[in-house]
Amino acid sequence: MLWVPLEWSPLNMPSVGDYFHMAYNVITPFCLLKLLERCPRKLPLGSSVIYLAVIFFVMGASLHLVGDSVNHRLIHSGYQNHLSVRDNPIMQNLQPKSLVDSFELLYYYDEYLGHLMWYIPFFLCLVLYFGGCFVPDKGRSGSMPVSAWILTVVSAVYNWYLVTEGQIFPLFLTSYALMLLIVQYNRRYGEVPDVNGYFMLYSFGLTLVLVVTWVGYLWNDPALRVRYPSLIYVPEPWAYYSLYVAGR
Repeated sequence: MLWVPLEWSPLNMPSVGDYFHMAYNVITPFCLLKLLERCPRKLPLGSSVIYLAVIFFVMGASLHLVGDSVNHRLIHSGYQNHLSVRDNPIMQNLQPKSLVDSFELLYYYDEYLGHLMWYIPFFLCLVLYFGGCFVPDKGRSGSMPVSAWILTVVSAVYNWYLVTEGQIFPLFLTSYALMLLIVQYNRRYGEVPDVNGYFMLYSFGLTLVLVVTWVGYLWNDPALRVRYPSLIYVPEPWAYYSLYVAGR
């Protein structure tokens, strides 16, 4: 957390945000297991697959925790998130030059391997749970209490951050498409999502709207276009912060 004074968390110690991330790495897998245990239907995959998914989730999130912690500490030393590791000015002054390779390895563990091991099991668990959230259609499909709609907005904003910062738009879109296919499949048998199912469906739909809006807002940004040259252009919020907010 960049707004917390450095005196509270020196650069050679975990930051306040790191402790929140540690709590996330413990609480979230526990909640996923309890969520899947209470799934209204028996899950199509055995419990062993679920346990393996959660184990991979914890390992991936932990890899990300270490890499993200170092990355955020480097920001205090002048590291710029909108540039690649090798193009950062502070990296160009490192001696010996082979140290840059070590930081690129750290970036790989954080942004690639860590994200894949974190998010694939996470969305797999969510899609599996969604597949069990169906009830016979009684003509009240789509209705949710006000509190659920408020949580839908909160969940969508959180998912937007995961998708953009985690660079997992293809994975998210695949998960959302699978959820829509599951809905169509169950409608053939006269079943519709229950309140939990509609909550997930609406939050994913709103997340897609937020991501598309974010991409549209930054579509013609020349600096971010250089940073994200691939076919799927989804800039990271931290890169935007580093480019337009941190320097003010």
